[in-house]
Amino acid sequence: MAQGLDRSDLASDPFEQFDRWLDEAIAAGMHEPVAMVVSTATADAVPSSRHVLLRDRQGGAFSFFTNYDSPKSRELGENPLIAACFPWNVLSRQVRIVGRVERTSAEASDAYFASRPRGSQIGAWGSAQSEVIESRSVLEQQLAEVEARFDGVEVPRPPNWGGFRILPTEFEFWQGRPSRLHDRFRYRPDPDTVGWIIERLSP
Repeated sequence: MAQGLDRSDLASDPFEQFDRWLDEAIAAGMHEPVAMVVSTATADAVPSSRHVLLRDRQGGAFSFFTNYDSPKSRELGENPLIAACFPWNVLSRQVRIVGRVERTSAEASDAYFASRPRGSQIGAWGSAQSEVIESRSVLEQQLAEVEARFDGVEVPRPPNWGGFRILPTEFEFWQGRPSRLHDRFRYRPDPDTVGWIIERLSP
């Protein structure tokens, strides 16, 4: 799908434009349309990237949830700048976001954790994310111990698990076209208003 993108096609608000494109990605039957590549960096600028799932998009922010002891969480603690990219390749589209992060409230983290499948809740307790582990059997033993611990009761949110809110300062909407003459539009805050400046970028 490479029908092109004109300035007149765009919403004046980048969050509204994102929601439109996300709805179209979902309607197209894409696998994991809410998957985004999140890039972080240490205090001394060593970068890393990984996929996470967008779990909330409201209030001027994009939220995802993770282990607060993970490398990405430690990096965000050192350097709260972040970039995210939604690779909607089936539609020849990409949305890139740059911004800062803040942790979600404990109440928001509790609410999302309570909505997760029980197996995912158990996994959050049983896995020390990104830590070296001797074998799969060790992980399975840890999970069995957690299952026994919470047998017959609700699984509470681990104290080291919660969310981050991405607060965007820049958006780029990319629409593919033949011959690599793609359409790219950047939104950046207008310093004179509460709105956004929209600029076409060269491909």
